[in-house]
Amino acid sequence: MPNYALNCPTCGTVLQAKLKAEVTPVACDACGNVFLAQRPESVAKGQLFEDEAPKRTNEKKIRERLASGSKAEAPEVPSLFSEAPPPPPPPPLSLAVLEAGDDVTSSLVIAHFKGSKDFKSFAKAEMEAILARDMEDDLKLVAGIALAVKKGAVPPPEKLPLEPVTTIDVLGLSADAVAAKIVGALGDAPSRGCVLVLQGLSGTGKGTTVAKLQALLPKASTWSNGNIFRALTLLALEYFNSHGLAFSVEALSPALVAQLVKMLHFEQTSPKGAAVPTFDVRIDGLGIRAMLSQIANTALKDAKVSKNIPSVAGVTQGEVIAFAAGCAEKMRQAGMNVLIEGRAPTLQFVRTPFRFELTLSKPLVIGKRRAAQRLVGIAMEGLKQGCPPGAPPPEPAAVIAALEKALVACTSK
Repeated sequence: MPNYALNCPTCGTVLQAKLKAEVTPVACDACGNVFLAQRPESVAKGQLFEDEAPKRTNEKKIRERLASGSKAEAPEVPSLFSEAPPPPPPPPLSLAVLEAGDDVTSSLVIAHFKGSKDFKSFAKAEMEAILARDMEDDLKLVAGIALAVKKGAVPPPEKLPLEPVTTIDVLGLSADAVAAKIVGALGDAPSRGCVLVLQGLSGTGKGTTVAKLQALLPKASTWSNGNIFRALTLLALEYFNSHGLAFSVEALSPALVAQLVKMLHFEQTSPKGAAVPTFDVRIDGLGIRAMLSQIANTALKDAKVSKNIPSVAGVTQGEVIAFAAGCAEKMRQAGMNVLIEGRAPTLQFVRTPFRFELTLSKPLVIGKRRAAQRLVGIAMEGLKQGCPPGAPPPEPAAVIAALEKALVACTSK
């Protein structure tokens, strides 16, 4: 049986594979992508795996479907040996590719270090660290939720009417493909407004997928609890300061936390009937009167606030979860598509039929992605220091050298 030369449609790596059947799944050793390949002689006989004129669904078509209220379909990918032209070769590892910092960047870096024992060891260490941190974070979340249940801030998790969760194994899928699957599952809901929650372990691509969804869906808005925790921390510090007391997490009683939460008001800031409604949180209490967006990069980033966020977050999990769920529902009622990413223990308190979880059947890929991201960050620092303003960008060879130098620095510690 002959070997066939194939190009991975994700990272462009040239592969040698035996195609045992007319259509055979092939795994790329470089990036982990799994795709379907068809024998070229089958194409010659007219036995195409896909339609003879493969359909392609692009971002514009998805937007048109959503705007009209019709169901969007995931893009159909033509067979490698169909009548569609072969995929273009992967771009070189340039400074522009590194600056993009997306899933393509990670795939190209991973492909470059294919076969590197040092990179594999680095990726394994990153994977183990991520899984350990995620487990620790989940334990803290569970403890915070247990406290919230005890205070009556949220109902017990076992009494929640939890909707089914759609699981997507992202192994071998680009962020565009994952986003397309999710959009297809939403049907016509985005034309009316919906709440979408996306959960999964660190490194599965939640943030990148949400960014893709925000570009695809009409009236899309993301939600983050981060600034809500910061606002409560700011109010708590002001409370203790105004009463001449030193900050103490033990003194943050359920009654005081409830009082602080009542100082946060979620409001629509755009006129009624606006094409795309806008919302903000108004802070009003203890002498602080401001919209959250106005102080997000000033008062909320104060060193004292940042230092005390973990302590405040530990005793306000339930209140913030309930606040976020209410805000998301208000936005949905205004026709917005609200995208919330996070961890399952907190997202279970948000009511929506559109629940998705990203998984990776090969956890080492999580480590490879994080390792690639770290190398890109280190390499870019060095490249920018050696590239003064106005100078031409470094050649790909210099970019590769910077990445390899970064790997040495990360594995020699």
